[in-house]
Amino acid sequence: SEAREYLPTTLLPGKTGTTNQAFALYDAPLWNLALLASRMHLVWVGTVCGKLKTDYRYSNTLGWNTFSVPVLTEKNKHDLTRCAEDILLAREMHWPATIADLYDPEKMPSDLRSAHDRNDEVLERIYIGRRFKNDTERLEKLFELYTKMTNAKGAA
Repeated sequence: SEAREYLPTTLLPGKTGTTNQAFALYDAPLWNLALLASRMHLVWVGTVCGKLKTDYRYSNTLGWNTFSVPVLTEKNKHDLTRCAEDILLAREMHWPATIADLYDPEKMPSDLRSAHDRNDEVLERIYIGRRFKNDTERLEKLFELYTKMTNAKGAA
């Protein structure tokens, strides 16, 4: 939904069926979930992916494959893994609430919001050493990194 402040993502057990609308990262490290669940990623998806009515239409080609992330240290990966765990644990605390309920901006549990906020803080400090002021600043940095990434690929 366009009203959500975060893109809900989750882990699924092996042999889980999905529809043709689902995207998956197989055997991905847990810190990838922290990237997907971040405000940075939602802002990127909202800019480069399409929409169906007013809802985001996720595309792995446009949304994930072009999402530029600075080189991560082992500490960065550890910190992001912890953030992903905190998000998942906060959601589990509210079982059997649905994703729709958990991510409704009016009803989002404070512990889940705090886990996402911490995730955003950790990730944004990796990008620029502080929190971004707004989404415009987030996009400026993401497009700067995307330009560097695509120029480097063209030079290779």
